[in-house]
Amino acid sequence: MKTYKVCQSCSMPMKKDPQGGGTNADGTKSNMYCSLCYGNGNFWNSEIDSAEEMREFVKVKLKEMGFPGFLTGFFTRGIPKLERWKK
Repeated sequence: MKTYKVCQSCSMPMKKDPQGGGTNADGTKSNMYCSLCYGNGNFWNSEIDSAEEMREFVKVKLKEMGFPGFLTGFFTRGIPKLERWKK
């Protein structure tokens, strides 16, 4: 099973996840999604249904954390290439 370095939904580094990853429906740790995006086999932010919406959501969160605007764009540029958003 592949281990991902970043969440395949929001691109947060998995090592920064306070829970060490989300949880699958069977209770096992997800090695694909962080605990802020995924738990009990479901996405917490199910109303976000496109990579662009996720990108905007993450940019707002990063700005709330004090990151400058140019960095929010840099940190979120790869979201459309993540597994959750591949069509």
